[in-house]
Amino acid sequence: MKTTEAIGRVPVRDVRPAVEGGGRPAKAVPGETFQVTATVFREGHDAVGADVVLCDPAGRRGPWTPMRELVPGTDRWGAEVTPDAPGRWTFHVEAWSDPLTTWLRHARIKIPAGIDTGLVLEEGAELYERAAAGVPAGPDRERVLAAARALGDDSRPLHTRLARALAPEVDEILARHPLRELVTASEPLPLLVERERALYGSWYEFFPRSEGTPERPHGTFRTAARRLKPIADMGFDVVYLPPIHPIGTTFRKGRNNTLTPGPEDVGVPWAIGSPEGGHDAIHPDLGTLEDFQWFVEQARSHGLEVALDFALQCS
Repeated sequence: MKTTEAIGRVPVRDVRPAVEGGGRPAKAVPGETFQVTATVFREGHDAVGADVVLCDPAGRRGPWTPMRELVPGTDRWGAEVTPDAPGRWTFHVEAWSDPLTTWLRHARIKIPAGIDTGLVLEEGAELYERAAAGVPAGPDRERVLAAARALGDDSRPLHTRLARALAPEVDEILARHPLRELVTASEPLPLLVERERALYGSWYEFFPRSEGTPERPHGTFRTAARRLKPIADMGFDVVYLPPIHPIGTTFRKGRNNTLTPGPEDVGVPWAIGSPEGGHDAIHPDLGTLEDFQWFVEQARSHGLEVALDFALQCS
């Protein structure tokens, strides 16, 4: 029996980035900032808020990142987040009812108009006391409690009581420690954070067999290594090699795509498999596994990485 996804009082829908509905991870690199967006709404006219929560590869929650409504009236919220380490992360959006913002909207209208002033200020005092409980002990909590006491002190003028609650320093504290009610969390979405080279890099396609000598025209890993420094000097990051496996002899083509190859025709590297081996072997004309490992070390000494073509074709 198919179950229906539960929806809270403050629904969170259409969270992005999502690849194939969350079936595959979005991708980033450490230090890359990207935007998370979601549709957040609720019934009635009460204010809502939303945050993005990143969870690192160990499953630890990071501090939430406050979201803002991207275009007023659209219910589309967004915030930018930055993962700081490689691994498999997740992220989700938490939406919530914002009673303090709802109260402030009413207070700014009713207090100047003289409508239910005593009741409005008593409600505010109760809300600020509740909000103070979510602020870490110390000067910040005391400032919020002082605002609560001022709101509830009917010996003071109305506007003085309200001004304490609207003080910029109190607003700043409650922006960091909001009073959240009816919290609804979206389903977590996967985020794969890979090394920086996965984001960008310049690749040089390089055929080692083209780097031969007059005595032996077919190049090897040893002779091809001479080209690595000039490649690095041109600013490339990766040397990309076509398949280095033994080339098939069946159905091999010759020069200018003829169907009658001669013994000197070396064939196409993407047609793999011959008596010398298949995908787990190295073409003997290029060298040995030790020669290839040496080639990789030489590339690394010039700041280059080596990428191999993963070809599935078989001769």
